Amino acid sequence: MSIQGVTFMVSDNEKAPETRAEADASDSMADRSHNRTLRPQSTTFSEFMLSGWGEENAHTQRLESSSFTPARLEALGKRFPGERLVIPAGQAKVRNDDCDYAFRPDSAFAYYTGLGQDYEAGAVLVLHPLAPDSAEAAQGKTHTPVIYLHPRSDQSTQEYYRSAAYGEYWVGARPGLEGITQMTGIETADIAGLNDALSKDVGNEAGAVRVRIIRNIDAEVTATVDAIRQENGYNDSDSNASDDNKFYEFTSEARMIKDNYEIAQMRKAIVATKEGFTRMLSALPHARGKERGERILEGQFNANAREKGNAEGYGTIVASGTHAPTLHWMRNTGTINDGELLLIDAGVEVDSLYTADITRTFPVNGKFTPLQRELYSVVLKAQQAGFEAARPGATYSDIHHACMRVLAEAMHEWGILPVSVEESLSPEGQQHRRWHACGVAHHLGLDVHDCSQARYESYQGAKLAPGMIFTIEPGLYFKENDMLVPPEFRGVGIRIEDDVLMTENGPEWLSIDIPKQIDDVEAWMAQAADQEK
Repeated sequence: MSIQGVTFMVSDNEKAPETRAEADASDSMADRSHNRTLRPQSTTFSEFMLSGWGEENAHTQRLESSSFTPARLEALGKRFPGERLVIPAGQAKVRNDDCDYAFRPDSAFAYYTGLGQDYEAGAVLVLHPLAPDSAEAAQGKTHTPVIYLHPRSDQSTQEYYRSAAYGEYWVGARPGLEGITQMTGIETADIAGLNDALSKDVGNEAGAVRVRIIRNIDAEVTATVDAIRQENGYNDSDSNASDDNKFYEFTSEARMIKDNYEIAQMRKAIVATKEGFTRMLSALPHARGKERGERILEGQFNANAREKGNAEGYGTIVASGTHAPTLHWMRNTGTINDGELLLIDAGVEVDSLYTADITRTFPVNGKFTPLQRELYSVVLKAQQAGFEAARPGATYSDIHHACMRVLAEAMHEWGILPVSVEESLSPEGQQHRRWHACGVAHHLGLDVHDCSQARYESYQGAKLAPGMIFTIEPGLYFKENDMLVPPEFRGVGIRIEDDVLMTENGPEWLSIDIPKQIDDVEAWMAQAADQEK
């Protein structure tokens, strides 16, 4: 496999260079990135490679998201009138040597273009400001959006077989400029003209254009924007970074209220996630007692994610026994043993890149013990308290405090809380957080921790509003070496996490069809095991 380097075996009628020096002389650094194979260089080969091909196309069609992106782009433009706004898709990330990870565009780029999956690494969305006296401006428009990308490298160009990144001999037919316009409804242009387009009319005098960019996505594009600003009077790097941060904040906060398309995509992701959980439960009898049984289940979920969507939305957590109190256990190398609890935190990311985020805790042998039932019931009660606290006008803090009170009261009853419930819940106390150090809720959408670049006052301090989608995920985490809890508690981890949509009438459990009540969980496990037989 070659992702970045262009690789060819030498053809029968060509003589391979006899020495390494001759090989180096025949290759320039500009057109090679790997020496593991040799490439034909003859004119005959080039002409032959570009002849005799039939028509090939990417079979593009209008994306459903294209009906929703205009409103998003309009809101963004109105926030920054007269400014050029730059949102890169990002580049493929190197996994090792000449191999890349599967490309996933930045979430802001996906939000404003509607492009998900692995479309167009290196593309850049630019919102160009309209002249105040233009006809479009008179109609209330502020910007013209343009997606800059590489044109098709089809059989009309040598890049067809020489470019492993864009050559369609390597990567298959790409949509190209016309195809992306058809899919998104957004104007497109050759990325070769990006630099000139970014620098047009930039300056700090009256009537000139100011530029902002989401900085952390594409280092090369960011460096280009910085150079353009430096050349045109914007010399204060701290001020430029501050401008960019405000731009990034806005694009993050804009995603807090989901439109109808986004809500539908989230429902789709949750359905696919339930199917993934069922596949894991079906495989549980086979995985039980096996070395790396956690990975057997992980493989089931991740395969389902690829079949039903784009990929898993984040690293799948399959944590059995003493691994469960480790909040981000993603190594998944453990053996799953009878008598233990099994915590699974997983979500399918659908092709539009919206992801579910679900956690369930299962008794490995299909039945909760009395102690497991008691601990699990407390977490379930805490989650319900958080749900009841989630109302339009409430805040994340209200959800958090409702969940924490239930947990603290249970800890006090068990005798593990060294102070009173009220003292522990006070800002000066917080002793109960030893067993729940993480948060209990977060926004969800294109990112599993969506809108994370928003300001504190727009996130934690903001009132919940219809259209917001978030998780509620209380838990209990008793480390194996925690000497402050009874021996039977040690090594037990429980989390219950669901996805919630805020409506005008209150919260809705989006993931209500994924069982979590004790009897329902046991029945689900039994049914899944029977299907596997």
